[in-house]
Amino acid sequence: MLNLPEEFDKVNILEGIAQNAAHFDVGVNNLLGGLLPSGFDHESCLSRYQSVQYRKPSTKKPSPYLLSKLRNYENLHKRCGPYTKSYNETLNLLEPSNISSPSDCKYMVWKAQAGLGNRILTMAAAFLYAILTNRVLLVEHESDMVDLFCEPFPNTSWLLPLDFPLKNEFRKLNQMYPRTFGNMLKNNIINASTDLPPSFVYLFLAFRNDHYDKLFYCEEHQALLQKVPWLIVKSDEYFIPSFFLMPSFEQELDKMFPDKETVFHHLGRYLFHPSNKAWGLITRFYQSHLAKADERIGIQIRVFDPKSSSFEIVMDQILACTLKENLLPEVDKERFITSPSKNQTSKAILITSLHPEFYENMRDMYWTFPTLSGEVIGVYQPSHEQHQQFGDGMHNMKAWVEMYLLSLSDFLVTSSWSTFGYVAQGLGGLKPWILYKPEQQVIPNPACRRAMSMEPCFHLPPTYDCKAKMEVDMGTVVPYVKYCEDATSGLKLVNNNL
Repeated sequence: MLNLPEEFDKVNILEGIAQNAAHFDVGVNNLLGGLLPSGFDHESCLSRYQSVQYRKPSTKKPSPYLLSKLRNYENLHKRCGPYTKSYNETLNLLEPSNISSPSDCKYMVWKAQAGLGNRILTMAAAFLYAILTNRVLLVEHESDMVDLFCEPFPNTSWLLPLDFPLKNEFRKLNQMYPRTFGNMLKNNIINASTDLPPSFVYLFLAFRNDHYDKLFYCEEHQALLQKVPWLIVKSDEYFIPSFFLMPSFEQELDKMFPDKETVFHHLGRYLFHPSNKAWGLITRFYQSHLAKADERIGIQIRVFDPKSSSFEIVMDQILACTLKENLLPEVDKERFITSPSKNQTSKAILITSLHPEFYENMRDMYWTFPTLSGEVIGVYQPSHEQHQQFGDGMHNMKAWVEMYLLSLSDFLVTSSWSTFGYVAQGLGGLKPWILYKPEQQVIPNPACRRAMSMEPCFHLPPTYDCKAKMEVDMGTVVPYVKYCEDATSGLKLVNNNL
């Protein structure tokens, strides 16, 4: 079990993983086909270069145009990052007496909302928006996110400085805040023809956002936002699919992502590298439990409503899915022992859940009975927190470790609506089998289905066509934006030829 002390001994964290660093050459393959920049201190982020030792090479290669956009962004961030001359000058525009004026650098400030899975997806979405609009992304990582990730950009930082002047305002940021983009439009404080917009605007793109908040996705309002030097975004949604429905972004996105299902796969592997603390936990668990198996199956279980889906129902559903799809072998309940075979293979099952019951049930099943196929099965669960916790750094560390371990699987089963699973499938380049949500204590039939793509789902997208000024069927506008398998009103990106 991943039961961790509050403090870590730094020497122990690096023990084992640092041994490879001396003879570990950094080549094109180790930089993920050019996706990652060179020039980092290897010791400061061992996962950046060692992760290729733990997963199969991706069959999805980043486009040359995406690589050029990333290199250009890195230069922009270095020029405009925290405490540079341009940053300090743009910061002055936040003074109450100053009216927005053209500035050398513009910024997208990300503010945390919801659980870690949501946060990772929304940081990736904010980063893509920053690239599309020539902004610098700065993220506020509070105490519950300290030391989860390495810095993604060379020779600079993406962390919002602690002395950022609007930090005291952040506590007030909600949908009712008067300077949300939606409220300013609703109250006619700004409109598409505004010449002198405010120095900062707050984008509320989270659950329960209303019609006016969602006008962010309108072409005419993007032109207005381009004039605003500071945008502050708070979201719990992977809002990238809607960018692909916006004409002004369409051509750039098509060149960056000719394979539409690779957006988070590339951006996630570019941005999110486990810190040395997290990497030590990941590699030690992997080497102890998963490395020697011939095949690794990840099963991510999230029970949103125990009243609709008891433990027994969900467990039966998992077995119905994994056995039907030949992911796991059946057990032989007529015998208690089988003769060992020369060609005997092994599978490691990694279960992640807030609860221990699923792990215990599956472990006991494969311990009590042999498999009909003769395969040897090991079942493992790093932690079981019982409840999702917010504001807890150790809880987030365990969550990040488990998402990453799931991404190292050969095959993946995930729960409907779970951003935890979305992160794992995207990082791993995996199309998971998605467990449908049980309703009224009944196992869905079928129990699961294979995902159309490895992309996350945008659960609550806009349905308003800004040009037509009416509600439209957003899942039929272009062939590569479809309705999600698990959230039927949500949108996700799929490969062009689906």
